[in-house]
Amino acid sequence: MKMIFKIAKTELQTLFYSPVAWLILIIFTFQASILFTNVFDMSVKSQSLEYQLDNVTLFTFGGMFGLFSGIQQYLYLYIPLLTMGLMSRELSSGSIKLLYSSPVTNKQIVLGKYLAMMLYGLLLMAILSIFVIYSAFAIKSFDFICVLAGLLGLYLLTCAYSAIGLFMSSLTSYQVVSAMGTLAILAALSLVRGVWQDMEVVRDITFWLSINGRADEFVNGLICSEDVLYFIIVSALFLTLTILRLQVIRQKTNWLTAWGRYIGVFAIAIFLGYLSSRPQLMCFYDATRTKARTLTPNSQEIISKLKGDLTITTYVNMLDRNVYYGLSSAVKDDMNRFRMYTRFKPEIKMKYVYYYDSINNPSLAIRYPGLSLREQMKRIAETVDFDTNKVKTPEEIRKIIDLSGEGNRFVRLLESGNGKKTFLRIYEDFNGAFPHESEISAAFKHLIMDLPLVGFVKGHGERDIKRESDRDYKHFSQDKPFRYALINQGFDITEVDLHQGIPSNVRILVIADPRRTLSTEETEVLNSYISQGGNLFIAGEPKQQAIMNPLVEQFGVQFMPGCLVKPTENFAADLITSNPTDRATALSYIFEGMQQMGNTISMPGATGLTYSTDKGFTVTPLFTSDSTGSWNELQTTDFVEDTAQLNPELGEIERSYVTSVALSRKVGEKEQRIIIISDADCISNTEIEMMRRGINARNYSFVRGAFSWLSYEEAPIDVRRLIPPDNEVYIEKRGMKITKHAMVEGLPGLLLVLALLIWVRRRGR
Repeated sequence: MKMIFKIAKTELQTLFYSPVAWLILIIFTFQASILFTNVFDMSVKSQSLEYQLDNVTLFTFGGMFGLFSGIQQYLYLYIPLLTMGLMSRELSSGSIKLLYSSPVTNKQIVLGKYLAMMLYGLLLMAILSIFVIYSAFAIKSFDFICVLAGLLGLYLLTCAYSAIGLFMSSLTSYQVVSAMGTLAILAALSLVRGVWQDMEVVRDITFWLSINGRADEFVNGLICSEDVLYFIIVSALFLTLTILRLQVIRQKTNWLTAWGRYIGVFAIAIFLGYLSSRPQLMCFYDATRTKARTLTPNSQEIISKLKGDLTITTYVNMLDRNVYYGLSSAVKDDMNRFRMYTRFKPEIKMKYVYYYDSINNPSLAIRYPGLSLREQMKRIAETVDFDTNKVKTPEEIRKIIDLSGEGNRFVRLLESGNGKKTFLRIYEDFNGAFPHESEISAAFKHLIMDLPLVGFVKGHGERDIKRESDRDYKHFSQDKPFRYALINQGFDITEVDLHQGIPSNVRILVIADPRRTLSTEETEVLNSYISQGGNLFIAGEPKQQAIMNPLVEQFGVQFMPGCLVKPTENFAADLITSNPTDRATALSYIFEGMQQMGNTISMPGATGLTYSTDKGFTVTPLFTSDSTGSWNELQTTDFVEDTAQLNPELGEIERSYVTSVALSRKVGEKEQRIIIISDADCISNTEIEMMRRGINARNYSFVRGAFSWLSYEEAPIDVRRLIPPDNEVYIEKRGMKITKHAMVEGLPGLLLVLALLIWVRRRGR
């Protein structure tokens, strides 16, 4: 060990005697200062503009714009300049012969020089630590452990780069060639993840071998054993290759023996790397304070109840516009979307099946007019270099599974060891195509228990859950490409004919805008369901008071005569925006989130609700209209041709009106829950996602909150995380200007002065 330290000390002295080491240190500091001050300045400006900051630590150091994320992208440019002379200098000057003639082994030479680079890497990390220490004082509740994980990742990356550079330096006596060779190796290791992805075993190897983005998990607060072992194995691999290279030079080994050793060492490294990438052998540490890189407790509980095997089969239609998500080249990235789940259930198996069949993709007819489905498939397969022999015909895929109910879209089938199955879909919304934790956990929950069954009453002109017309309810109930549809959030859906009775497993009954009164027999069936404590969701409409009031009077609720209005310049007078009440936030965290975000419900035609508390129910007003500019219009009915005007003489009063109520009471051992809304259109196919300028409506959030409460919070799955407390910076605009000057100019300048003093002093000696 003494010899290794002596070599390392000598190498560092040589390194800092040349201007290269100082130049790299100064440039590195200058670049890091710019990256840090730019991103920190964004937080300072945002706070001064009264924007709410969130997770400032991760924003400053990780994510897309953070310091560590930026440094990671440029680190590969510095290391080759440092390592290019480690061995090349010895080879070109002939001093390698002196080393060989001295009592120094090849291992000591290599490890000594590598130790010098490790120490230099620590110096780079020390510079980054200056920004960490500054942030610890400048950011409220700074997440120190998370940032330390990022520093560890960057240091391991530096060590891996150094080992590669040391090996390349041992291959040539020309330093420039060594530097270029190191860059070439790093480029190859970055691009190798896209090679041979259509071969399953080789795909795992090449994906593991890739160094691209290896420090990302560290930077964002997650330490994974696979990534740690990757850096250790790669560093050990290239150090061993360097030692073998010196042996070849020193002992004049023939090329066949030399290459055999190289290949053997490489094979051992690949084998160890392959083992380290197996989910069963991985371990994780979430360094974030809020455990943001780990499944939430509810999801962990669901996974813990999944016993036995679990297979996720992804069916990829080659004619689907989402086909690229499932191609061989994207399989490893696709698998990583379930990495949080394989962490807790490593025996999850993922399969991919490719086929072609008819699908709703209008662009196909435009791109390939006159071609059959098979011809279209072949054209697409040729374009993406996919083997058509792996693609099943419509007849072959239908023998395996019927995907017509899914529209033959990109879909996954989850199959548990107990024989239960369910689909997990991708979506068409502003949150991206892939399911988030809420949707994935809801699908897994379907495999271990019966989900809340929602029954929609039909037969009286109610809103239909199968039709796609403007007024109907397919979109929020069972539109499979819609992320927030009930079937994607942990509910099962069925239609209910009151003549045939209400199935015993119906947990929530929906009565949406009936246009005809219920018969005596149907009323008895409904009343029996209510008396037994069944939960209800009732939606009415203006002008339907005669039908709705007999339904809801037993709850002490009445639909007021007339229609609520709020005349504005841009919208129809009967477009009402309803806001969640303070009492609503106590019923559901989703309503609370709506209030915090300033979300409303847009109601294109609503009536006010009145209620009493003498029917045995606890009544909670959920949503109310604005208190100013809004009243209950009793005279005007045509809001296109006529103008609504406030007429107090008719009893029209400008005030806030209740548009939705929640009722609850104790029935036996359970709590009965009922929600009544005064506008059935607000959750229709058209209105559920309607966006209007100046109106921050989130009608689908109302649906999620309502059915969450009605299902006793069983669904949607609650995947909320702790709110990061680091939401404030203590630096203002003036202080930021001083910080910029001190870091961008002061730190590099200080290093420059130090370098000149040391260099002049050593030159004098």
